[in-house]
Amino acid sequence: MDAKLIEETVGTLLTELGLPFDGISVEEREDMTHAEIASSLPSRIIGWHGETLNSIQHLAKSIIRQKEKLDRSPFLVLDVDGYRASQEEKVKKIASAKADFVRRTGSRVALAPMSPYFRRIVHLHVANTPELSDLTTESSGDGDYRQVVLKLKNESKNNNDGEELAPVIVESEDDGLANLDI
Repeated sequence: MDAKLIEETVGTLLTELGLPFDGISVEEREDMTHAEIASSLPSRIIGWHGETLNSIQHLAKSIIRQKEKLDRSPFLVLDVDGYRASQEEKVKKIASAKADFVRRTGSRVALAPMSPYFRRIVHLHVANTPELSDLTTESSGDGDYRQVVLKLKNESKNNNDGEELAPVIVESEDDGLANLDI
């Protein structure tokens, strides 16, 4: 993707919104484009639970799609002050913790519903982490309630057909998924 176009588009949006920033660096990672925004006031760009950052990201993707005459929106992820990166690490840590439960019990576990972006992070983390090579993932559910299911690779296909899955919930434990916002 054109790094200059991303920098100009995001920069213009931030300027028009009156949000202070010092620069934007664009980097290709795997099949995604990441744009890191440097700012002296990152919380103003992030907003409440990332709502402002999400909105800017959505607008930037729409503008770039229209300018480049793309069939679908580009896979662009905006970050500021490592906010997204810390969320990605959090969701990977949760998936690894739930993986231990799957191994101990042999049961499938459905993580809390999350956005397509974070489901993708979990799928890639499980697939690319050697310590999790005995596990596999799949997505289940619809719309806002779509979630990742962790299970053992050697689980019989017919073993759990029709079984309804729910996240493992411990009353006093915050699994940290409530504020994932992409």
